[in-house]
Amino acid sequence: MYEQALLAERFEEHRPRMRAVAFRLLGSPSEADDAVQETWLRVGRADTSAIADLRAWLTTIVARVALNMLRGRREVPAGVHLPEPVLDPADGMHPEHEALLADAVGYALLVVLDTLSPPERVAFVLHDMFAVPFDEIAPVLERSVEATRQLASRARRRVRTADAVPDVPIAEQRAVIEAFHAAAREGDLQRLVALLDPDVVLRADFGPQAPQEPIRGAEAVVGQAQSFSQLGLTTRPVLVNGAAGMVSFRDGAPFSLAAVLVRGGRIVAMDFLADPERLAALDLGFLDEDSDR
Repeated sequence: MYEQALLAERFEEHRPRMRAVAFRLLGSPSEADDAVQETWLRVGRADTSAIADLRAWLTTIVARVALNMLRGRREVPAGVHLPEPVLDPADGMHPEHEALLADAVGYALLVVLDTLSPPERVAFVLHDMFAVPFDEIAPVLERSVEATRQLASRARRRVRTADAVPDVPIAEQRAVIEAFHAAAREGDLQRLVALLDPDVVLRADFGPQAPQEPIRGAEAVVGQAQSFSQLGLTTRPVLVNGAAGMVSFRDGAPFSLAAVLVRGGRIVAMDFLADPERLAALDLGFLDEDSDR
């Protein structure tokens, strides 16, 4: 049996893994922290006398907590609702964020994970991202091992189909994004289309009061880009979940946060967080720090 002081020490040793599990399940750093805190409260009330593998035990507890949080979420409003971003300066990530986003957990992947049902997400994340055996995941989901395996398989197909991970370094991602912005400003339609995948998708989250459906196809996205280019926005490069992105400002106030997925030298997805309330809650102080350097 673990004494309380030893249990607290070992819990802290495993906190980074628990936070990473919770983040992939919930798609939100703040909710991941809440899940880890709830896990500690449950651990403090539990009988640890029969625990053989503390790491595995803690993983299943935080997974149960996250699953309950997923099931308890309010119904997603109509239109696009994007996950909470993890932001860093354009020149590098905070070490804590590097640990959180290991294995290329980019923004586009979180968008795809948000389309999964809670059981699918838990089965896929625990098995495919953290190598948890299905016989340990099944009790979390209260499903049979075979049913759990099928949940993960369905989720895996959807994730693979989405191709939601960048396949080029950040410098190349940024070069494509900057070329796209330049072409939009200059009205170079041919260049704009050349920089977009034919099946590109643009998702814009303006908040629950202004629901928008995704825009699909290069021509439709070009039309949207031309509209934005007329707004007189200024932009600053950032990292969004470890990939190249951009913050746009209008009259000095944040207008949108763009997360861009580049694959094969082309843009395959553009996600714009433009909900004024959520933008106001973002910590963009590092942009001022960059300007002072």
